[in-house]
Amino acid sequence: MKQRFWIGVVSEEHVKIGEKDGFAQLCHGKYAPLKRMKAGDWLIYYSPKTKYPDGNPLQAFTAIGTVKSGDIYRVEMAPQFIPYRLDILYQPCQSVSFALIKSKLTFVSENANVGLLFRRGHFEVTQQDFMTIANAMGVDFSGLEIKV
Repeated sequence: MKQRFWIGVVSEEHVKIGEKDGFAQLCHGKYAPLKRMKAGDWLIYYSPKTKYPDGNPLQAFTAIGTVKSGDIYRVEMAPQFIPYRLDILYQPCQSVSFALIKSKLTFVSENANVGLLFRRGHFEVTQQDFMTIANAMGVDFSGLEIKV
């Protein structure tokens, strides 16, 4: 199966929770975006703000990891909030400002209003764009599997 590369849009505070516990949760816990990702796919988080909903503007790529099994499960966070999650193996990295690399990304040049793309909360990118972001984040790919 072809490996795919994704961007998930989540506040930095929520990204850190997912990193600590090894999961991804997208679009306020919806099932559909997680269903699109399979074992071996890669996910990069973009954080528009430090916290949701009233954090400071950040506009940075903040975490990166690979989908483990692809099995989706639910976790009760509150009686009326039981979001869907997917296990992710996060890689050591540093945050990188979107402004610093945006001119190098084809998904930016191919979308007249990239803000609308980010508002989707989850979208696929090319391997080239993925590598551009991952390299800027300082990810060490030795021993990691990237299928061409």
